[in-house]
Amino acid sequence: MDDKINERAAERGISIRELTEQPARIYEEDVASLGNLPPTVTPRATDHIAQMITIIEQLIAAGHAYAAPSSNGEGAHVLFNVSSKSDYGKLSRRSLDEMLAGARVEVAPYKQNAMDFVLWKPSDANLPGWDSPWGRGRPGWHIECSAMAGQYLGDTFDIHGGGIDLVFPHHENEIAQSEGAHHGAPIAKVWMHNGFLQVEGEKMSKSAGNFFTIRELLADWPGEVLRFNMLRSHYRQPIDFTLDGLRESWKTLERWYEVTEPLANPSPGVDFLAALRDDLNTPAAIASILSGDSCRRS
Repeated sequence: MDDKINERAAERGISIRELTEQPARIYEEDVASLGNLPPTVTPRATDHIAQMITIIEQLIAAGHAYAAPSSNGEGAHVLFNVSSKSDYGKLSRRSLDEMLAGARVEVAPYKQNAMDFVLWKPSDANLPGWDSPWGRGRPGWHIECSAMAGQYLGDTFDIHGGGIDLVFPHHENEIAQSEGAHHGAPIAKVWMHNGFLQVEGEKMSKSAGNFFTIRELLADWPGEVLRFNMLRSHYRQPIDFTLDGLRESWKTLERWYEVTEPLANPSPGVDFLAALRDDLNTPAAIASILSGDSCRRS
């Protein structure tokens, strides 16, 4: 329920669900074309408002959050009190002072501390809103993820993924919310953050003119080639997406298909599995297959 999405839906005169339905469907079709397995559950934030309100109430009761009246007296803001969490910053390994110096935080009169972040905010008549103990309003960005993760995965689950740019503030705030509401239980046992995507050595961006969607690339490249090309880089490292790399990936896969297609039940070797167990080291896993392929051909 991002404010930019709210604005775009209002401009078009449609609901948030109508606006997001098409890109969600396109995304599901595109990742299926890459050979990705579908998720067991694909929750929508708008279907989990009750769970978000429950977590916010738990945080207020535990002294980790507070309500502050809005300037017009209609509804209230609810914010997480960062100073109540002594280990806030443990994921990004930065102190509060360091985070404050490098963050773009909203300076608002209703905040007790500059780093406090929004859990709930009032909605006027022109914005989507839901009834709550703090008046009609809508949730903040971070609380959505904590609520949905808790609903389907429990207080603590095994692996939490995401881009390296989400470590702070999003994942840091997820930890603070979930641990604060669940008596200190960690939200995840392992965090895995992927590196930035680059195109021909430069960061992908619309302004640079090197922005591609999966659907556009699928017009020229098989889905398995696109996926394999990404796996050739370790997930924590920047992924440099190049045409030469795509060509090389296609040739490698074609060579592998020639070797594996005649086999009834091909199985991964020990080196391959050991590499994957080592922090999902896909480049080493691929290298082990290439090594075996080279030996067979020689």
